[in-house]
Amino acid sequence: MVAERKMQPPPPPEHRRALRFVAFLAVSLLAFSCWALVSSRINDAVPDSAALVGDVDKMPALAGDGEEGARRPAPAASAAVPASGGAARLMSDPVIREPPVVREGGGEGERGGRCDADTAALRVYVYDLPAEFHFGMLGWDGKGEAAWPDLRDGRAAPHYPGGLNLQHSVAYWLALDILSSTTLPPGGAAGRPCIAVRVTNASLADVFFVPFFASLSYNRHSKLLRGERVSRNRALQAELVKYLARREEWRRWGGRDHLIVPHHPNSMMEARKKLSAAMFVLSDFGRYSPDVANLKKDVIAPYNHVVRSLADDESPAFDQRPVLAYFQGAIHRKAGGKVRQKLYQLLKGEPDVHFSYGSVRQNGIRRATAGMSTSKFCLNIAGDTPSSNRLFDAIVSHCVPVVISDDIELPFEDVLDYSEFCVFVRAADAARKGFLLRLLRGVPRDEWTRMWRRLKEVARHFEYQYPSRPGDAVQMIWGAVARKMHSVKLQLHKRGRFQRTAWE
Repeated sequence: MVAERKMQPPPPPEHRRALRFVAFLAVSLLAFSCWALVSSRINDAVPDSAALVGDVDKMPALAGDGEEGARRPAPAASAAVPASGGAARLMSDPVIREPPVVREGGGEGERGGRCDADTAALRVYVYDLPAEFHFGMLGWDGKGEAAWPDLRDGRAAPHYPGGLNLQHSVAYWLALDILSSTTLPPGGAAGRPCIAVRVTNASLADVFFVPFFASLSYNRHSKLLRGERVSRNRALQAELVKYLARREEWRRWGGRDHLIVPHHPNSMMEARKKLSAAMFVLSDFGRYSPDVANLKKDVIAPYNHVVRSLADDESPAFDQRPVLAYFQGAIHRKAGGKVRQKLYQLLKGEPDVHFSYGSVRQNGIRRATAGMSTSKFCLNIAGDTPSSNRLFDAIVSHCVPVVISDDIELPFEDVLDYSEFCVFVRAADAARKGFLLRLLRGVPRDEWTRMWRRLKEVARHFEYQYPSRPGDAVQMIWGAVARKMHSVKLQLHKRGRFQRTAWE
């Protein structure tokens, strides 16, 4: 029997193919049945989100709400469901806005063709301070119904005074930009980026901008006039402190979500400690104690350069820059700036080094422009404070900066690697005889050219302009504020964990 069974011929090929097809069909039907069963159970367990939003007015009141909770009006459909027709969300769901990221060869991240509270990375509320705190210092009278100058025409904007005043004009450029953020078209070659946008509803704001031109106030109103007991600068600071202390927005978090711009090292001397909870935009920390200003909460912004920017195609290369090292400025300085005097004694006789006293007078800016553009390296040496506009003059001149300032803080260093286009030297090393010259003369031509090319790429990050452009100094500052606000909001929200509301 077994032998006979073994001797039976196998089924023909067409029968084997039919059997395989039947088996495949059976397995497929079994898998589909399992998937349909699991899917139906998931749908039964989790209600549709749109239906949940649509029936929010039918949901029972929270325990303890009683009749008052039952009488609350239902939210409008337009507030619960986005007008764009996207996925529905509850009214309490946050709008997640990504922090801006600096991209190589481009500006900070763009988010489409519109700029409003939903698309911007930073929502900014601007206090309507009287004109004397800001544009009134520039001749704008602030009369009439308009709270601010009409900035739709850039040529009509009040002009900031020139010369060295421009170094600390940061508050002016930020004010121009944020006030026009809802009127200028976003994106494209002619439009501003959508990083920061102004909101008129304080409850929507991420940060509260205080439009006080503190640096200009210091430059113009610090001296006592005849008949005055207190300078105009000090009086404005006192008024500002009183104004903010009365604001509910300031009292809510003690000012931690406020933005103030005392960029000049001597500005807001009387008010800075009282307002130190706010985020400051500063040039450095040279004249601030750590409890008043520090990197944890504050932003370092570049000086506005005073020399002319070089275009890429007019920037002299290695062989067209006969001067090895260039410095022009005040030589006798206090404290940390004493290294300038030592370097002057070490370098004054070198044939390929320009190290001399200079100021803005007698065509000083024009001479500095010519000198930096024909030098391979530009010395940025600590003075009365760790920083100066000399660094940013060098950057836009494509002259490789040599930073000799141990305590300097640099703008946007969380996104820019300054070692790619700067040479850093400790003050003690620079003061050693022969050290600095050996270092600079030992930099190979190819290495200098690499840093020179990188300077041409990053120079745009240090340009203040209106309207602002992707990746310029204005937008870089807003991006830095947005990144800083993430940690600020984290701390504020943690502090508010156990705050009690009226329902208790």
